[in-house]
Amino acid sequence: MWPFTLRTTKRLKSMLSKLEQHITMENSVLSEALVSYKQLDQLAYRMGLLSRDESFALRIAWWPMISILGTFSSGKSTFINDYLGQDLQTTGNQAVDDKFTVICFGGEGEPRVLPGMALNGDARFPFYQISREIEKVAEGEGRRIDSFLQLKTSNADHIKRKIIIDSPGFDADAQRNSILRISSHIIDLSDLVLLFFDARHPEPGAMQDTLNHLVEATVGRQDANKFMYILNQIDTAAREDNPEDVVGAWQRALAQKGLTAGRFFTIYNEKASVQIDDETRKARFQSKRDADLADITDRMAEVEVERSYRIVGGIEKLAKYIEESIIPELKGYISRWRTRVLWGDAVFAVLIAVIAGAGLSASGMDHNQLMAWATANKVLAIAAAVAIFGLYLSLHFWWRRKVARKIEKRIPEQKGPGDPNLRLAFRNSVRFNRSVFQLDPVGWGKRTIRKMESIIQSANQQTELLNDRYTDPSGKRTELATLDSMNGGELKI
Repeated sequence: MWPFTLRTTKRLKSMLSKLEQHITMENSVLSEALVSYKQLDQLAYRMGLLSRDESFALRIAWWPMISILGTFSSGKSTFINDYLGQDLQTTGNQAVDDKFTVICFGGEGEPRVLPGMALNGDARFPFYQISREIEKVAEGEGRRIDSFLQLKTSNADHIKRKIIIDSPGFDADAQRNSILRISSHIIDLSDLVLLFFDARHPEPGAMQDTLNHLVEATVGRQDANKFMYILNQIDTAAREDNPEDVVGAWQRALAQKGLTAGRFFTIYNEKASVQIDDETRKARFQSKRDADLADITDRMAEVEVERSYRIVGGIEKLAKYIEESIIPELKGYISRWRTRVLWGDAVFAVLIAVIAGAGLSASGMDHNQLMAWATANKVLAIAAAVAIFGLYLSLHFWWRRKVARKIEKRIPEQKGPGDPNLRLAFRNSVRFNRSVFQLDPVGWGKRTIRKMESIIQSANQQTELLNDRYTDPSGKRTELATLDSMNGGELKI
């Protein structure tokens, strides 16, 4: 069971327990990954990088996730319907759906449509608490979650253990900022992203905003290999004198945005295609389409394997991100706070000394007379010293709170639920009981560093387990399986 602290909220406890049960049934390796995320949670709680109602385990999608993005009428919904083998999504030449649709397996014969609330409140889905992200775009929009999201079920067997997301078009003016915010969120979480463009619009330069968001912002990513760029409805170019010019125009447009490597797929739907009279050209188009479609569907079938590596790899990535980026940045804020507080302390000390000196001068006593008075009136002298020191402490703590509030406002807000919270960690590290000479954040030290290294080592071991499951470089397991089969037995690998 997940070891919760007394301060862990009941809601979080319930969500993580359900997630743990789900993962345990599905994949033993991912169960180990869940334990590693739990260990990172405990470290983050102590440092203040997470509040007690958050978990790093909720910032990732535990089901394999395929996102399909693109412009309006680029054939996304038609592609999905063809992949599922049923007319689940509405299709048309105009904008037919302005919501993000999450599609998952459902055992019932008829598809079911559920509201966006079903996604916002379930940690197993990729849109958990997405209403917070929408609220950042426009106040009040987070309450209208059903206007942005919906959940649909399909009984297609090959969608089991997968999630497919169909997005609204990107060239929409209404709700544009919210759509872009959600799109960025799902791109980060996805194992595979299919980016669709419409071959019927041979002038890609007219859609610079779309290209900027879908291409320019993705080519430099570390996970750029998860993107597949697809020019759909290429059959409409068959009637052109030089159909290759259409493909060339799009390739040049994408190259201008930085996409100079990788496959560029060209496909079309047989049922919705235009008639191609030239049989030679028709055969060529069909052959290219079939090959590209096969590559796309094969990649879609492999997302479960990619998902396992993504989740396990995310452990090391998160641990190093905290150690190499978050902690140094946090130390920088603490150092800046300390410097300003110490400067303030020096000013207050000088100010109090000046006031005390002025008071002594006004009394007409010299140093020897003051010492004689203090000796004769010890209680009053001690009271005066305590009062002066109390004034200094009052000014010190007033100033350190003031400086802390100013610096905290300049710290970037938490990116999303389950992401490291720099503001909270900074606030915990400058509390009244913390010395200004402590540069390390709360909870950070040699013991924490050793624990981080242990978590990273565990993640590497989990990667080895995945390799053992999906690879066999030496061929020994294959040989053993063959020998066992020849002996009439059954080898379980």
